[in-house]
Amino acid sequence: MERQPVNSTNLISVGYDEDSSTLEVEFKAGVYRYYNVPAFEYERLMAANSHGVYFNANIRDNYPSERA
Repeated sequence: MERQPVNSTNLISVGYDEDSSTLEVEFKAGVYRYYNVPAFEYERLMAANSHGVYFNANIRDNYPSERA
């Protein structure tokens, strides 16, 4: 999955696969995959003023995940 760099203190890059609804987030500590994430969440994350704040509030604990 190709990830796009983001301007954030915690997130390095973000990618999304619409076919599998998988969000991939690269942190300083590693890459994690979040499953069953709707496309609108990815779009809102990428449009957010703060990617980290949006991620923590809306994605981190709301979707199943694993370290890649």
